[in-house]
Amino acid sequence: MFTLTNIVIFAIGAVFLAMWLICFLKGLRNASLFDVLDEKEYPLKEIYFVGYEALNIVKYSYRSKNDRKLRKEISILYSEKYADYYLRVIHSQQLTIALSLIVLSFAVYGLANDILALLVVLMFAFVAYYYFGTVTGNKILSRSEEMMSDFSEVISKLALLTNAGMIFREAWEEVAYTGDRALYKEMQTSIDEMNNGFAEVDALFRFGTRCVVPEIKKFTSTVVQGITKGNSELSIMLQNQSKEVWNLRRQMIRRQGEKASSKLMIPIMIMFVGILVMILIPIFSNLGA
Repeated sequence: MFTLTNIVIFAIGAVFLAMWLICFLKGLRNASLFDVLDEKEYPLKEIYFVGYEALNIVKYSYRSKNDRKLRKEISILYSEKYADYYLRVIHSQQLTIALSLIVLSFAVYGLANDILALLVVLMFAFVAYYYFGTVTGNKILSRSEEMMSDFSEVISKLALLTNAGMIFREAWEEVAYTGDRALYKEMQTSIDEMNNGFAEVDALFRFGTRCVVPEIKKFTSTVVQGITKGNSELSIMLQNQSKEVWNLRRQMIRRQGEKASSKLMIPIMIMFVGILVMILIPIFSNLGA
């Protein structure tokens, strides 16, 4: 039997379903825009054109304060050349998954006939929208941590090679191709820029900008100063920088250990509460008897 509540909810669900279908049918022409994306990194990419078409319908400008911040993050990960494309991808991803879950929530309500089921799936829709908007920032954070873990080793190698008499550019190229993680790839990019006509100082400055990490930016400014003063000065600067970075790495490892120990407290507390329950329930049941 249909109640007034059911009729209202199904009417709202029908509106969202109609919106989804309209965006799906009109957006099919743009489906190929998302073919190049990695399936693991962008799940359900085959239907991102739904959100893309919805944004086109409302004439979204992609110029909000949050968009400007997101554009900067994308430029770090994918280069400025692809910033506009990935900005649209991320918004399309957010809206497609959120809208699909909203439509699904009304279907779940129809099957369960329970308002709580509707609210739970709607909550997942809003959480998904928020989560996919923060993925880029989380990738940058993870990338920065990875770079810092390799940074001390890179500086040590550079200091060793320049101290042995190798000029900085040759040492930089030698070290750049000893790894394939984020920091080494950025070093390789700077080598490509130098080979394509960029001045050494400009390529290093761009390297520091792409890496974002304050310690690496400080390092690049130190290197630029050393290059202007000569290779002997640069070698001393690199040795001093190497000592400083190794101290930073020890502090970072210590902080990570503290975080890990604090996380261990959560399962320990859960186990403690469980043991208390196992002990206290029989005691209280015997007292009642």
